[in-house]
Amino acid sequence: MNKNTIEDFKNSDKADLLNSFGKEIWSLVTSKKWITSPSCLLNFFVLTHADLKKFHFYYWFGFPCPSKPVVYVKGNTEPITTIFSNKQLEQLEKGFKSLEVEQKYFFVITKDNDCVTVDPLSKILDASKLIQCKDDINISVTYFAFADPSNVLNPAWPLRLFIAALLNHCPSLCGADINVVGLRCTNENVDSSQVYRISIPQDEQKVEVNTGWVGWERTDKGTFGPRLANMSASMDPIKLADTMSDLNIKLMKWRLAPDIDVDVMKSTKCLLLGAGTLGCHVARDLLAWGFRHITFMDHGKVSYSNPTRQVLFTHRDCFDGGRNKAEAAAENLKCILPTVKSRGICGHIGMPGFPVGESLMDEFKYNLKLLTEAIVEHDVIFLLLDSREARWLPTLLGAVHKKIVINAALGFDSYLVMRHGVHLKSSEFAESVNDRYIPGGKLGCYFCNDVTAPGNSFKDRTLDQQCTVTRPGVAAIAGALAVEMLVGLLQHPLRVEAPAVCNLNENVDELPELQGVLGPIPHSIRGFLHSYQTIMPTCAKFKQCIACSDVVIHRYKEEGAEFLIKVFESGKYLEEVTGLNDLHSAAEMIDLLTLSDEDQE
Repeated sequence: MNKNTIEDFKNSDKADLLNSFGKEIWSLVTSKKWITSPSCLLNFFVLTHADLKKFHFYYWFGFPCPSKPVVYVKGNTEPITTIFSNKQLEQLEKGFKSLEVEQKYFFVITKDNDCVTVDPLSKILDASKLIQCKDDINISVTYFAFADPSNVLNPAWPLRLFIAALLNHCPSLCGADINVVGLRCTNENVDSSQVYRISIPQDEQKVEVNTGWVGWERTDKGTFGPRLANMSASMDPIKLADTMSDLNIKLMKWRLAPDIDVDVMKSTKCLLLGAGTLGCHVARDLLAWGFRHITFMDHGKVSYSNPTRQVLFTHRDCFDGGRNKAEAAAENLKCILPTVKSRGICGHIGMPGFPVGESLMDEFKYNLKLLTEAIVEHDVIFLLLDSREARWLPTLLGAVHKKIVINAALGFDSYLVMRHGVHLKSSEFAESVNDRYIPGGKLGCYFCNDVTAPGNSFKDRTLDQQCTVTRPGVAAIAGALAVEMLVGLLQHPLRVEAPAVCNLNENVDELPELQGVLGPIPHSIRGFLHSYQTIMPTCAKFKQCIACSDVVIHRYKEEGAEFLIKVFESGKYLEEVTGLNDLHSAAEMIDLLTLSDEDQE
C-alpha cells in the first residue's frame, strides 16, 4: 500500500489496517479453506511511501495475527534432534519433501514407535465438522508442525495463527497440552528445528472476527515504527542523474498522458545544424524531453558576446580565440547530463551564392561528406542556422534521405518554426486529399513559398546587418516550439506523415486521424512579439521548389557534388533547373498585358 505523501503515510490508521486484513484472514479460517489450503493463512502487507526525488523509501511490514488466544510454552524449547532419532529424522525429511508446496506451511507429524509419517492437515482434520472430542486426535503421538522462519529460540508469528485456527476448529483442545514442531529446513536438513510444548488454558476464549489484530514489525531497536531505505547513498551519481532526469516525463505519463511513448525519445537521434542561440535552447529542451542522442554541427567559435544568449557556453569557452561551438556545446551538454551521447562536428555548410574555387575544392568535398554522413546517421535534422542560404543544402539532403526536418528561423521580434513534408508511402492516409488538411507527405519545405533562389545575403552588409539581432526571448520561444513540434510528431501514430490541419481554430475532433497523443501538429508556427500573436499557416509542396522538388532531387542524385558546385556558383542556376525563369517571364507578360489594357481604356 503505497502512499503518495509522507503525511498520508504517517496519518494512516495502523490498527484499522491490521484489523481489515485480519478480517480477510479470519474469513478463510471460518470457511475451513485453511485445512485444504494451509498457505492461505500466511499473509502480510507493506505500508510504503517512496520519495522519488531523494530515493528515500519508507516501509513498514504488517503480519496480521489475532491477539487471542493466549497460550504458553511449557518447559524448555527442545531441539528436534533430542525428540526424534536419526532414522525418524530421515523419515521426516522424506515425508516433508513429498508434500505439495501448498501443504508445506502447516501439516501434521505422527510419531508411532520408530515410524514417523508426515501428512497434510486434511488427513486428521475434517473440514465438514468440528472436532469436539479430544479422543478424535491422539495428541500424545501427534505433532502439529509449521514452517518456522524464526532464527531464535522463540517460534515465529505463523504459530499464533495456526493455534487460533486449530482452536476454532477443535474447541476440545482447550485445557490440553499439544506438541508443536517449528520446522526450520536449511539445505534440505531439519536438524535446526525446534519442538515446543504448548499449554492451552481451559477457559481460553474463542477467537472472534472482531478480535484485535496485531503484527506490526518492530525496528532493529525493538520499537514500533517504519524503516527507511536510503537508496541514493548507494547509487552511482551518474546513474542517479540519468534516472532522475526522466522523472518529469514519467510523471506526465502516470498522471496526464498514459499513452506517451517514453522510449521513442531515448532512441531518436537528433542532428542540430547550428550551435548558436537556437541550437543551445533546442539542445536543452531535447534533454528535458528525454532525448539522449544529440549531435551539433557548426564551424564557428565561441565569442565573448555569446554566453549571455547561448546557454550552453560559459566565459571560459571564449578564451584563446574561443572554442569551436559544436565541440564546446557537446561537452557542456555532458556536464548537464553525463549519460547523454553528444558530439560536436566542426564543419562548414556550402551555400548558393558562395562559389567554390579550386583552392577550396578539397575542403568543400570533405565538408559535404561530413554533412551527408551526419544526416544519414540521424533521424531528425534541426535547421538552426543564421541565414537563408545556409538552410538550402540541408533541406535538399533531408528530402533526399527522407529525414524529419524541423526548421527554426528568427527575426528581430518574430520567428518561424516549421516541419518539412516527408512522403514515405507508409500509409494510405498520406495519399488522401482533403481541403481541411494536408497529408504530412505533401507539406512544403522552408523554400516552397519562394519563387527566387537564395543568394549571398552577407554581401555588402555591415556588422549589425550580418549578426542575427533578435529580442532575447525569441530564440527561447522558437527553440521550445521546435522541440515540442518534434515530440508531437514522434507521438503521432503516423509519425512524419502526420497531417497538418489548414485551420486549427475549427473543431478538429471530428478528424481523429489528425489527433496524436499530444494533439494535432501544425505545419508551421509564425510568432510576432510586437503584437504577441501567433499564426499557423499550412502550405503544400511547390512542384518548382528550389530545394525539395523532384527535379532538384533528381539532379542531385544524378550529378552529386557537380550539381552543387553549379548551384553555389550562381543561385540563378536553380531557377533555370526548376523552371522559375519561365514563371517569372509569364508573370512579367501578365503585367505588360494588364498595363496595355489600362492604357487602351
